[in-house]
Amino acid sequence: MENLQSFFDQMKIEMSKQTDDIMTRIDEKLIPFRLEMQELRSENEKLKEKLYNLERHKRINNLIVYGMKETEKSTVNLIEIIKRKFKEDLNITFEDRDVNTIYRIGKNNQENGKERPILLSFVNLWKKNEIMANKKKLKNIYVSEDYPKEIIDIRRKLQPKLEEERKKGNYAFINYDKLVIKQGKPGNEKRKREPSTSPNAKEQHPSKQQSSVKTHRLNAFDVMRNRSNSLPPTNLPTVQNA
Repeated sequence: MENLQSFFDQMKIEMSKQTDDIMTRIDEKLIPFRLEMQELRSENEKLKEKLYNLERHKRINNLIVYGMKETEKSTVNLIEIIKRKFKEDLNITFEDRDVNTIYRIGKNNQENGKERPILLSFVNLWKKNEIMANKKKLKNIYVSEDYPKEIIDIRRKLQPKLEEERKKGNYAFINYDKLVIKQGKPGNEKRKREPSTSPNAKEQHPSKQQSSVKTHRLNAFDVMRNRSNSLPPTNLPTVQNA
């Protein structure tokens, strides 16, 4: 029995060695494939990043206008309506040549009573930024950036966190697809530094110095004059007539 048990133990050891040897060989053969998979993943991430940047750059000059009634008869008429609205509400003007493209987004369905949003693309970025900087002055309509669907979904998910941070008193906003949070309200540090950097303070300081210097000079002159008055008079030579 002992010889039989010893035989089985020896067989287990041999089988374990053979299994380890086989696994080692398999791992060695798989190394090139694993490296290739890593390279493919890396290339895939780079391509995703390029597509992400291209998509963002393609939309950078675009605005989405919401709430504008569909009364236009043509694309030219739509441009005129948009130009008139921005002129009335924002006092911002632009010409037809400043517009790259403009159209309604989605299928035309007047039965639901909802106005389709308008995609407005400018030739230059500065005109779009000018409108975005003054968008709070718009009446009955709303404008926003042109985001891809994936970014819209991300921003929607970040919205509850944004509101939570603002309730805490923090300065928070969504920058494209990232939530930016800063402690406290914006402008506090600037207000604290204003007294020390006030132009009035700078102007007053030199004037005080000039006033003190002037006073000092006047006092010194008075002292010298008083001293001269306290000296005894001297005999002046007489002038004889010829």
